[in-house]
Amino acid sequence: MLYPSIFEQKLGFDQIRQKLISYCLSPLGRQGVNRISFSSNRNEIYTWLSETSEMKSILMFEEHFPSQDFFDLIPELLRIRIQGTYIEIDPLAELRVSLKTIGGIKEFLNSRSERFPYLFKLVPVELPGFQTGEKKVSNEYLVVSYIDRILNEKSEIRDSASPELQKIRREKKEKLASVERRVMQSFKIARQQGWTPEDAEVTIRNGRLVIPMISSHKRKINGFVHDESSSGQTVFIEPAEIFETNNEIRELEYAERREIIKILTHFADFLRPFIDDLLRDYQFLGQIDLIRAKARWAVEINGVMPVISENPIAPKKDPETTDNTGLPYESGIREVTDEQLVDSGSVTSGNANGFRLFAARHPLLEHHLTSQGRKIVPLHISFDNERRILVISGPNAGGKSVCLKTVGLLQYMLQCGLLPSAGDDSEFLVYKNIFIDIGDEQSIDNDLSTYTSKLKNLKFFLENTDRNTLFLIDELGSGTDPTLGGAIAEATLEVLNRKGGTGIVTTHYSNLKLLAGREKGIVNGSMLFDLKNMKPLYQLLTGKPGSSFAFEIAKEIGFPEEVLIKARKKTGNKQLDFDRELQNLEVEKKELDKKSDTIKIADDFLSELIKKYEKLNSELDSKKNDILENARNEAQKIISESNKIIEKTIKEIRESQAEKNRTKIAREKLNVEKNRILGPEKTLSVQKEKSSDLAPEFIGSKAVPHRFQNYIDDLQSKVTNFSMTLDLRGKRVDEALSALQRYIDDAILISIPEVRILHGKGNGVLRQVTRDYLRSQKDVKMVKDARLEDGGSGITVVSFR
Repeated sequence: MLYPSIFEQKLGFDQIRQKLISYCLSPLGRQGVNRISFSSNRNEIYTWLSETSEMKSILMFEEHFPSQDFFDLIPELLRIRIQGTYIEIDPLAELRVSLKTIGGIKEFLNSRSERFPYLFKLVPVELPGFQTGEKKVSNEYLVVSYIDRILNEKSEIRDSASPELQKIRREKKEKLASVERRVMQSFKIARQQGWTPEDAEVTIRNGRLVIPMISSHKRKINGFVHDESSSGQTVFIEPAEIFETNNEIRELEYAERREIIKILTHFADFLRPFIDDLLRDYQFLGQIDLIRAKARWAVEINGVMPVISENPIAPKKDPETTDNTGLPYESGIREVTDEQLVDSGSVTSGNANGFRLFAARHPLLEHHLTSQGRKIVPLHISFDNERRILVISGPNAGGKSVCLKTVGLLQYMLQCGLLPSAGDDSEFLVYKNIFIDIGDEQSIDNDLSTYTSKLKNLKFFLENTDRNTLFLIDELGSGTDPTLGGAIAEATLEVLNRKGGTGIVTTHYSNLKLLAGREKGIVNGSMLFDLKNMKPLYQLLTGKPGSSFAFEIAKEIGFPEEVLIKARKKTGNKQLDFDRELQNLEVEKKELDKKSDTIKIADDFLSELIKKYEKLNSELDSKKNDILENARNEAQKIISESNKIIEKTIKEIRESQAEKNRTKIAREKLNVEKNRILGPEKTLSVQKEKSSDLAPEFIGSKAVPHRFQNYIDDLQSKVTNFSMTLDLRGKRVDEALSALQRYIDDAILISIPEVRILHGKGNGVLRQVTRDYLRSQKDVKMVKDARLEDGGSGITVVSFR
């Protein structure tokens, strides 16, 4: 539903319609522009946008796409459905060239069906048609071939169109030659005798060759006067000797016309079975003309194919909050599965409920400013389930109403199938209702004041707003006593918020600025103003209310100083300082929120490190116990084997009664067995692990670190030296990409939840390379621009899964 009835005129969409009409090549396309209408069907909108986006690519990058001879033959085709009717020569010529255009478009799209799938779907399904040998022949080819046999290159009926026509024209040509020859003979005699004016030539009057004669000599040649000059001094005479021949020529012309009608009637009989197919072809041509006009407009305004979110923004669940049915709201954000997505390119990952405009421009305003050599300031604005209503304040002529109209116009363009003039990473929602209250609708005829008309609008908003509604209200509460109007405006905004609508409101009222601080779902915004140069910057800053700068602007334009002094006294210092104090509070609040976010990130990071340390410590304790157990078993084994060897050696020495050679041999065997068991110069020792170190292994008297020590040291170094921001500015693309890869790998390794990539704005190359790489990483959850006040599109914020 749209409100009010003059919705398009309020937003300026009627001007866009006129632009589109001027881009159309045929009445069919212009009719299509007039039929453009608002839709709330997401799939339908996505199809419209995709068709336009594909056509935009064709216009910008493709060649040989037909762009002429877009004629509308539908009325003519419907007329000749009746048996016995025929098509005239001019429409026949238009039928030929337009069918060639249709065939060319079909061939173009059929050969590029994978690149332009949405446009390809529009191509009418070919019926079986006719077979010429082994080759299938399309209907338009058959019709064009037939027309080529009738018409020549100048769109005239060929002599060979029929044997009878050829015979008639041959005879007519002979008689014309005879008439011309005899007239020239008579004219030659008249010129020699001085009966014709000087520089006179044979001419035609009433379709017949005549001789110009001086009036006083008109009876010198026997004939018929067909005309005379305006002065009456010259008459034009047809010699009597060719009169009968001319009559015969006239009869031949009648016969020629009858034969041509016969030929055209035969063609109509041939064409009649194809009419239904041809009507579909011309409807297809009209669709292409309309899409081409929309694509030309998109090229002109740099319109892009945006993301379309799946679900409307919903407020967070609140037991005390009800919609207009009296029932509590459902939970805010619904999870969207892959199976629910209509198209993989239509919904962003991680946020199925977003409404975000980046680099949005009002297309009509941008065109106007460009014609004056000025540049428009792009708009950045976003909504989510916690920020559904934006209250914009700031000075007059600072851009508040333009912001309102930009959002409304781009949203309406999107839902009419036109590519919006915004950044390609913008994300739109589809609304069932769009309500606007912009401008003054007072009416003398209906006895409506400005405030009364605004109240009627607000009454409609309150009765019809729901979570599928986008409302835009300019100067809420204005037009009456500020205290009373502000109270009504505040109460209205609270109800609209509880109904779950999404909206933008502009105001100068302080109570509405304060409302954003205490009402969930409502957030302040301000249009920035350069106090030094006393001029608006046309930039929107979200989260901070703006000042009207009434006294400053009045002083800048030369308003009488004594009046301003009296006004300040009447207003009082408290009122004058209110905006300034309110802005200071917002700045402090913003700083506290920023610090709170930083602390939360650090706390989460510390918790994650503690968990990792505890896990690693547990693993090390387990490994230490295993090592000690293995060492004890090994030692027991060594002792057991050693005792056996020693006992054996002692026994041999005793049996040999300490014979020197036998004792030496026994000792050598003992050393050999000792080296086999322990290895040369190897002893085993176990040292208790200190509380902060790993258990080392000892070979001889030197301690050898644990085999994982290098990895642990490297991990500790990464944690200690890791920076939450990577600066890529000034690097070449290959250097930046290499640094980015290492940085993201480290962040994932040590489980950092969020980092920032500083690449700057420049010409956008580093930003594009950064975004492309990040979107290819499965561990990356979301990629977005930083908030405007934190750097905007010059910084990419990365969240990990």
